[in-house]
Amino acid sequence: MGASFATHVLFLLWFFAATFSLSLFKAESNISCIEKEKQALLIFKKGLSDPRNALSSWSDQVDCCRWDRVHCNNKTGRVTELHLSGFYYDDKSLLSGDYEKRLGDNLRWMSHFSSIQYLDLNSIDLHREVDWLQIMSKFSSLLELHLSTCQLDSLKPSLGFVNHTSLQVLDLSYNLFNHEIPNCFFNLSTSLVVLKLEYSLLKGKIPPSILNLHNLEYLLLSSNDLVGKIPESIGQLKYLKYLDLWYNSLSGPIPSSIGNFSYLEGLSLSDNQLSGTIPESLGLLSNLEWLSIDKNLLTGTVGEGHFTELSKLTSLYLSNPLFFNVSSNWIPPFQLDVAYMSYCKVGPNFPTWLQTQKSLRVIRMSKSEISDEVPGWFWNWTSNIEVIDLSGNHIEGDMSDAVLNSTVLNLNSNHFKGRMPQLSANVKELNIADNSFAGPISTFLCLKRNRMNKLIILDASFNLLSGELPDCWKDWQSLARLDLGSNSISGGIPHSMGSLVALQTLHLENNNISGDIPSSLQSCSQLELLDIGENHLQVTIPLWIGEMTSLMVLRLRSNGLHGHIPLQICQLSSIIVLDLANNSLSGTIPKCLNNLSALAKPDNGGSIHFGYLPYAYSMYVENLFLVPKKKQLEYFDNVKFVRLIDLSSNNLSESIPVEISVLFGLHFLNLSQNHLTGAIPEKIGSMKELESIDLSRNHLSGEIPPSMSNLTFLSQLDLSYNSLSGRIPLSTQLQSFDALSYTGNPQLCGDPLPKTCTVEEEPSNRTPIGRIEDHSEKYSFYIGLGVGFAVGFWAICGVLFFKRTWRHAYFRFLDGIKDWVYVTTMVKVNWFLEKLRSCHLISERHR
Repeated sequence: MGASFATHVLFLLWFFAATFSLSLFKAESNISCIEKEKQALLIFKKGLSDPRNALSSWSDQVDCCRWDRVHCNNKTGRVTELHLSGFYYDDKSLLSGDYEKRLGDNLRWMSHFSSIQYLDLNSIDLHREVDWLQIMSKFSSLLELHLSTCQLDSLKPSLGFVNHTSLQVLDLSYNLFNHEIPNCFFNLSTSLVVLKLEYSLLKGKIPPSILNLHNLEYLLLSSNDLVGKIPESIGQLKYLKYLDLWYNSLSGPIPSSIGNFSYLEGLSLSDNQLSGTIPESLGLLSNLEWLSIDKNLLTGTVGEGHFTELSKLTSLYLSNPLFFNVSSNWIPPFQLDVAYMSYCKVGPNFPTWLQTQKSLRVIRMSKSEISDEVPGWFWNWTSNIEVIDLSGNHIEGDMSDAVLNSTVLNLNSNHFKGRMPQLSANVKELNIADNSFAGPISTFLCLKRNRMNKLIILDASFNLLSGELPDCWKDWQSLARLDLGSNSISGGIPHSMGSLVALQTLHLENNNISGDIPSSLQSCSQLELLDIGENHLQVTIPLWIGEMTSLMVLRLRSNGLHGHIPLQICQLSSIIVLDLANNSLSGTIPKCLNNLSALAKPDNGGSIHFGYLPYAYSMYVENLFLVPKKKQLEYFDNVKFVRLIDLSSNNLSESIPVEISVLFGLHFLNLSQNHLTGAIPEKIGSMKELESIDLSRNHLSGEIPPSMSNLTFLSQLDLSYNSLSGRIPLSTQLQSFDALSYTGNPQLCGDPLPKTCTVEEEPSNRTPIGRIEDHSEKYSFYIGLGVGFAVGFWAICGVLFFKRTWRHAYFRFLDGIKDWVYVTTMVKVNWFLEKLRSCHLISERHR
């Protein structure tokens, strides 16, 4: 009985629901779009190229309210929404470029849609539509306008501009305005709730008229070039929920009126030049979830009062030179998800309040002046944290028994010691460089627990690790970056390292490694950086190295390498750093260096980069030690901007190949301390990106090429101790170096050397010493010469022009004269050169 009653009730409910839905469907089915608006859309469609039929539903036989990308009012049938931004599938737009061009060119086709409420033209090129603001003002019913990434270049309203009385959302982000925000712009609509102007090249100050937008909830002005102070009066925008001023050039203090934002959920002021202290009124924002004020110039103390009401805070970006002053038993009111507190003075004691944070996922406290031993609870507490950065502190502790579980760990530059820690399968990035870890490297690499690892980055450089590289590399096949440099590792490079097929960078420099470079490394086809410098590889450069076509950095300096530089090295088309200095290489510099195509192209802004890392929050930055200007420098991520060839301190002989002159992208060239002869390549001046040239301590001869005066970026030059001769070419650049750059070349003369050039070294058109010329006679001579030339020229050439037989006879006569002059001249020149050689030999004997 009960079941039957329930069944009837359910049936009745279903029946009424179905009847109600059907009535709604019928009601909607009776609504038709306005014919005038339908015809306007059809006319617009005729001018489009639509190869993918994205607008196939736009037909005269179908009601326009049922067309794709068109929405109508349910009661009036007026078109209220048009979704006309480009849709993408397989990296190709569904509509052709003509479609977007039709919308960039002219928006006046929209004049029929006066009732439109929602308009999205994102990613449509509208740079030709200069009156877009005036056109949009005609849509008095407009609630939302989205014009992001439309290449708009003006925010300045036209004279006849009408205010939008109903507009609530205005998105003009990612455009090209490149001017100040007009004061009258904020009069567009006092009903605005969302204003997005980020990434739009805006300049100048934040206009005070922004206070007209008293209903504003979202104000996004990030990544522009706004300057000046944040107005103190900004606190009058009391309904703000999100204020984003990130990445501008704003200065001055954070206004204390910011405490008036009782609804504020997100505040981003990062990457500006804000100074002064943080107002305590910030601690009154009880709804705040996201606080980002890092990377400014803020100073002073941050205490418990700054967090009094911040119970909803989950993301804290505070990295500034601030003093974080809280008591040792402080219990914060919040539970953070992300904490960025690098450069804050959190120490010297280890912050105990971290224990209270049960939801923390990311913590960065690098360079926070912590000088304390890591507490016993810390490693267990970190088991659920994904990212930990404690680098650049003075934290002590023995990690021999620690088991690490975080995805990313950066413990670089501390005082950790003991054996290397154990890893869970969750760890993808481990940076323990510049600590005091000791013991055989094999203990870590071959530990059974570590064999299940998924490690992508391992940096254990600058420690006290010893022993030989083991044969356990098959257990580490996910490694992409490996740095074991500057330890005390000995023995050879094992053949099994070739199993690291995902390897992109390999650092083994500054160890005691000997033997050869195993050919198995050819299997590491993604290898982009190979640094085995400062070891004991007393072998030849392997020929297979040319097959490593992905290699961008090859550093083998200070190893005792011998033999020739193989021609196969010219196959390294991606190479940007080739450092073979301080070895015993002999033979010639390969003439095929012009095939190093990455160096032959001018620098394109550092587009070359090391491989992509397939996980978030990576903090790892490559480092490389180079000697670009006679001084060892450590390069980090900026190594991608370096273009260097260093073959110095070898036994290379013969001439510098002229082919090197086509390496137009090269920045640093060092061929010093070899046995090179011949002249400096004549076209070296075409290498206009050169910043440093060192050709010192060779046997180069001849003159300094005049083209070197074209090297306007040159800041380091050393041509000393060669056999160069003649005058140093005159240029602003070459005379800016001191005499030490040219010393040891007795036959060189001219500024900046103290030796002046003699008459014989000067150009031959100088006036002989002791003779004073009469300038008036010289001027008369030149005037007479010009008149005589004109008369003689037309007297002879005029006849030749009109008399063909004379003209033919004349040219036959010239041919004969030319042959006689050539033979006579060559005989005389050969005789004169022979005399010079004889004189030179006699003078050499007398010496």
